[in-house]
Amino acid sequence: MSTAISKSALSGVVVLDVSRVLAGPFAAQMLGDHGAEVIKLESFDGDDTRAYGPPFLDGDAPYYIGLNRNKQDLAVDLSTPAGREILFRLLERVDVLVENFKLSTWRKWGIDDPAAFARRFPRLIHCRVSGFGEHGQLGGLPGYDAAVQALSGLMSINGDPALDPVRIGIPLVDTSTGMNAVIGVLLALYEREKSGRGQSIEVTLFDTALGMLHPHTANALNGGGSARTGNGHPNIVPYDLYPTRTEKLFVAIGNDRQFGRLCEVLGKPELATDVRYRTNRDRVVNRETLRRELTDLLAGFDGKQLFHQLMALGVPCAPMLSVEQALELGHTTQRGMSASIGKYRVAGIPIKLDRTPGELRLAPPRIGEHSRDVMQRFGFSDDDIQAAIQGGIVKQA
Repeated sequence: MSTAISKSALSGVVVLDVSRVLAGPFAAQMLGDHGAEVIKLESFDGDDTRAYGPPFLDGDAPYYIGLNRNKQDLAVDLSTPAGREILFRLLERVDVLVENFKLSTWRKWGIDDPAAFARRFPRLIHCRVSGFGEHGQLGGLPGYDAAVQALSGLMSINGDPALDPVRIGIPLVDTSTGMNAVIGVLLALYEREKSGRGQSIEVTLFDTALGMLHPHTANALNGGGSARTGNGHPNIVPYDLYPTRTEKLFVAIGNDRQFGRLCEVLGKPELATDVRYRTNRDRVVNRETLRRELTDLLAGFDGKQLFHQLMALGVPCAPMLSVEQALELGHTTQRGMSASIGKYRVAGIPIKLDRTPGELRLAPPRIGEHSRDVMQRFGFSDDDIQAAIQGGIVKQA
């Protein structure tokens, strides 16, 4: 096994990813993208997302492929004492543990609570991902993205106001929880540089969902209320999807100056000085009449041409594209957001550091692809490794 890591920001940091599905693996992948050595520890059956298809590539779903690059894979049967001994031996030397086991599972394995990790492994940064946390009315209950979208109110503000609320079309709570996990790990790594001590981090889907509900939570907590406004914005107008002669265009006006420029381009500058629309506060109150005015004006324009014209004037807007169309944009390629690792096509690295950039190094692994190499890396003898494989404790692909 090659342990050569590029000079990325997290070079030298070793992460053990003992999580499955989305938030935990996504967090570990982000750390791996920026140079951490990430070891994915799986059961012999593998991560659930390997089966989240079709489509499939060599037996694995793109759902798994998109969450597990830049990792090596060690397959261990943690239901056995010998398997758990391998886990704890790895924890003696890694910097970060990312996991999402039930607390009852850890207790069955001799870890009574997250604080026990700090006592047993004083420098370990233990990042725990769960649906609701261990405390509170819903503590310990399972959480999945869509269910948390519903419970947190996130779903209630999404969709056409005349219809039922709609699940946001990506696992936004899961991915955002993964990002919060990365932030927590980086904060703990920074603090460890000063104290020399690790600590436990808890991130939950529920907390993340409520934390991302701005401005609806801020409105509801301060005398207003949450509102489902479809493509429109509860606090900013015009901020909505409009039809043009050729396609739909999202107009995202952020201030009165931008609104004035929009009105000039549309050939009706007097709208910007109309008493009903002079300020954003006025436009929010009179959103329906303004929408009718803008809809009539935009109907005569070519959407793509208007997009380029308005953006050149500093007026934010965009044509509504499909995922496939967005991936085909020249800007997507120029920004490195469509990339390849071996035979796999993947989304690129969105965080771009100029001096210590991230890197796509390792393709998503097969179950147990690196078991022997990882165990050698952590000081297991050849005899111990062979005995573990023959004894059904470890699987080598």
